[in-house]
Amino acid sequence: MRTQVVIIGGGPAGLLLSQLLHRQGIETLLLERQSRDYVLARIRAGVLETGTIDLLREAGVGERMDREGLVHEGIYLATANRGFRIDFERLTAGSVMVYGQTELTLDLYQARDAMDAILLHEVEQVQIHDADTNAPYVSFIHGGREQRIDCDFIAGCDGFHGVSRKTIPASLLREFERVYPFGWLGVLSQTPPVSDELIYASHERGFALCSMRNPNLSRYYLQVPLQDSVEQWSDDAFWDELKRRIPHDAADSIVTGESIEKSIAPLRSFVAEPMRWGRLFLCGDAAHIVPPTGAKGLNLAASDVFYLWQALRQYYQDNDEQGIDNYSARALSRVWKAERFSWSMTRLLHHFPQQSSFDQRMQQADIEYLEASVAAQTSLAENYIGLPY
Repeated sequence: MRTQVVIIGGGPAGLLLSQLLHRQGIETLLLERQSRDYVLARIRAGVLETGTIDLLREAGVGERMDREGLVHEGIYLATANRGFRIDFERLTAGSVMVYGQTELTLDLYQARDAMDAILLHEVEQVQIHDADTNAPYVSFIHGGREQRIDCDFIAGCDGFHGVSRKTIPASLLREFERVYPFGWLGVLSQTPPVSDELIYASHERGFALCSMRNPNLSRYYLQVPLQDSVEQWSDDAFWDELKRRIPHDAADSIVTGESIEKSIAPLRSFVAEPMRWGRLFLCGDAAHIVPPTGAKGLNLAASDVFYLWQALRQYYQDNDEQGIDNYSARALSRVWKAERFSWSMTRLLHHFPQQSSFDQRMQQADIEYLEASVAAQTSLAENYIGLPY
């Protein structure tokens, strides 16, 4: 079997890259370890930057997003149970859109099916071979049968635990990481959101976030110790603690209900360099992880896809390898800026163990400065809506 580009990983990054390349006449074959139902059941973030929105439209999958997505022209920041608004529209003439990653993934699957794309699910024992040559190939087991695909290029969109990054020799790979000493307890409930825009709340008891997926589906988060388990948190305990941390007016008006999904996610910052080895390219979580505070995970994957799609299109249409040669540097330049923003938002809003009274006052001063400074708000708004590609 042969194709031009093998894509490992069937999440949004892999599906989006496959869709964009296919529309340019470039052949792809996608391998995914899980079933399609499993991929579609994953609960993930849903705040889309301007660049991500434009790229989805370019891929021909923006119709439902534009119809059902919620445009947000700002966010609320809160401390000590009072809040203020960062007005994206006024500061940058920009906005973001809330559209659940599950819905986005469904749109991409439907688009891939409409183009008769080759998507293989429940693939096992994927191995990448000869990526540092001009004749790479991928071996795997599917349906109990060993198979091999020869190709021109391999796109590793298979996440933090995937095979792609591990294929790059350790002597060539440099990894940077910060693991945070807390996690996010997330609850999904079929209730109307407490606010028309996201509320990021800093409190002495810990961080809280009020988010949503649609007008009847809310997503809320609490900072919790890493050793906590979901079983320790009843719905009543979650709602009581959330009300303690968010602004008083939001706490008084919030509609609570039974959770339909509850999980705890650890937080980390991670970057692997380089993002290319020979004819293997890393995209998304395979190369980098950000804490969710800045809403950058999915959006960073989209910018990686943008750079790689451009590079491969340039190669096949113009016989020009410049984009391929520059892919890692271009992607990493934007990755590190997004890592900085996500790290700074995490540091600003969370309560850290062993935090001194001085550290707490510095956090408070940073938030007060942000509330009073148009320049500081503009910087936050520019980063939140997404830096240009």
